[in-house]
Amino acid sequence: MRIFKLGLAATAAICALSASAQADCVKVGSVGEAVTRGIAETFATNGLANIIYGQGREGKGPVHTKCEDGSGTTTCRSWQMACKVSTPKTCLGAWLCLPG
Repeated sequence: MRIFKLGLAATAAICALSASAQADCVKVGSVGEAVTRGIAETFATNGLANIIYGQGREGKGPVHTKCEDGSGTTTCRSWQMACKVSTPKTCLGAWLCLPG
């Protein structure tokens, strides 16, 4: 019976810790638009990385990117799950974050 109680307590502690670790994870997205698909994709993925860093988060899992060709430009959207790991950084838009 004692082993059962210890196992139950350990399971409850692990579930509580995993729930609190997942509690501050959000889906973060970025948009890039340019004349070529390659540049638009680069803008979207680099902007996403800077936004995640600026919010004091760390990306978890794969980066998803979807592009749509328009009449004169291509628009790409990138998104990824990101979890809080530090305090937010000082950023000027999505492209310039100060080290901190």
